[in-house]
Amino acid sequence: MNKAELIDKVAKDAGVTKTQANDALDSFTNAVVAALKKGDRVTLVGFGTFSVSERSARNGRNPQTGEVIKIKARKVPKFKAGKEFSAKIASGKSK
Repeated sequence: MNKAELIDKVAKDAGVTKTQANDALDSFTNAVVAALKKGDRVTLVGFGTFSVSERSARNGRNPQTGEVIKIKARKVPKFKAGKEFSAKIASGKSK
């Protein structure tokens, strides 16, 4: 499912226009990004938790030459599915 398909589904299920669904989705994603940038976590009970994880600097290899390269430390977004969400996926039930 891509963003356009998700917007169509949300608009249909919530009984709102596609523009309103798009605005709501954009607002949600912007709020999650802003919270993660500040170092906060975003927890949606029953769905999961968005957080930021630190990756330490390490050595890697250029696959073409085999040369050792340095990979910088960085922050990466992380999502951990909640128990209820995981159970729904495992059982195949959507509701």
